[in-house]
Amino acid sequence: MRLDPVGRLLKLPPAVTGRVRVARGIPVRMRDGAILRADHYEPLLDAQLPTVLVRTPYGRGAPVSLLCRAVAQRGFHVLIQSCRGTADSGGTFEPLLQEREDGLDTLDWLRCQPWYDRRLLTYGPSYVGFVQWALAAEAGDELKAMATIVTASDFGPPTYAGGAFSLDTVLTWSALLEAQRGPRLENAVELLRGQPRLQRGLARVPLAEADRITTGAEIEFFQRWLAEADPASSYWTERGHTHRLPDVTAPVLMIGGWHDIFLPWQLSDYAALRKAGLQPYLTIGPWHHGSAGLFQHSAAESVAWFRAHTGGPEQIRECPVRVHVGGADGWHELADWPPPNGRTRRWYLRAGAQLATEPGQDGAVLDAFTYDPRDPTPALGGPRLVGKISGRRDNRPVESRADVLTFTSAPLTEPLDVVGPVAADITVRASSPHFDVFVRLCEVDDQGRSWNICDGLARVSAPAGPVRVELWPTAYRFAAGRRIRVQVSGGAHPRFSRNPGTGAPLGHELELRAVRQEILSPSSITLPLPE
Repeated sequence: MRLDPVGRLLKLPPAVTGRVRVARGIPVRMRDGAILRADHYEPLLDAQLPTVLVRTPYGRGAPVSLLCRAVAQRGFHVLIQSCRGTADSGGTFEPLLQEREDGLDTLDWLRCQPWYDRRLLTYGPSYVGFVQWALAAEAGDELKAMATIVTASDFGPPTYAGGAFSLDTVLTWSALLEAQRGPRLENAVELLRGQPRLQRGLARVPLAEADRITTGAEIEFFQRWLAEADPASSYWTERGHTHRLPDVTAPVLMIGGWHDIFLPWQLSDYAALRKAGLQPYLTIGPWHHGSAGLFQHSAAESVAWFRAHTGGPEQIRECPVRVHVGGADGWHELADWPPPNGRTRRWYLRAGAQLATEPGQDGAVLDAFTYDPRDPTPALGGPRLVGKISGRRDNRPVESRADVLTFTSAPLTEPLDVVGPVAADITVRASSPHFDVFVRLCEVDDQGRSWNICDGLARVSAPAGPVRVELWPTAYRFAAGRRIRVQVSGGAHPRFSRNPGTGAPLGHELELRAVRQEILSPSSITLPLPE
């Protein structure tokens, strides 16, 4: 058997063959006549073998081609197809719109192939995971298992996280798709220079000009997403697949990361499947969207998952939920998500930048800051699309700004485990009814460094009152001697689009107005506790 460096690197199960035949550029006709191109990785084994389908808008070259070959060496046919309008596939790529029809047409084509034995498996992260949900409910009994990674069944809610616009994710993704079509040398130079055009686009006001600044041309879907700012509108419901989840019958593996851009909505999909009486398996690791560790772990766990559901020797783990506990640097197995015990502890923001388990005097002003959209509070780490700016960071640079408040506990006398959803209730009095509240949970170590754990934002349209901020969930152990810190600010740009302070719709931020926010008591953060 030939050397298997990719399989070893990804810690895949042992290969069953080193011989794989690859047929490239296979034409697959869609119902409207469009020709989508696919590559077939065929293990040269005298046996009926299941098929892994990967549908992607990101091309079929390395590194995904290396992964396809390695998976095929484990005894699977692998068909990787370029979505319409991407790579060498025909038609026009309009994100989300035609993935259901194209997926079903591809399945019809598979049924006509002599090597297809009616055992279908689907795999992939992010958009490649979304297209799995587009197909899943109507694939029937042929769909034996799915591996959905850092993704969601509906991209509408993540696009308007907290009611704001997920600017960094959407514009960076737009630039990525455009770069795939452009000259390779020019795009490589842009990347090596730190993507200055993208940085100018992210800073652009109004947002309606950001795509032209970044790519030199108007991007139709970017403009439409600015206009369709309600994720419950018909535009998004027609393109989403959340309503199809109860009809999915295949076993589902879901892999996410604590700092992933899709995590809250991936967990909503998990909850919808549980409500429908299904039992998906869930793994959440210490990863962001582009983590190398995520790529390695998801490949290995997915192949084992597929083998377990197609007659292989692998066993399904007993506990359906497995989460990495930060701080403890270990894994914890759970019966469900969120943990069903329902215990919580509330920590109150107090005057003097303190955080305590006892509330202060109701109505007291705890502190205040002014958010100026002309110099928006920057995002630092956390859930971002690009790996090198994501994840855990020392937050002291952003906490030194006058527009960021911090409330810090005394050193903990014993370890504190936090596992589950996190939410903050911040009482605010503002100089304008249009503002954002960004809340971040951090751990302060014994060197005074402030490490982000999870966060969230809420866009507000009222001059005063309590504001509920749903943070990303977490599993984290605060060590004895460490301190809990809560940040409160008016934004995290460009992760979330800046709030202009005027109520202007997205793309029409012609005036930028500074807003003063007073934080009042009671304000608190609620931390979930394990059993």
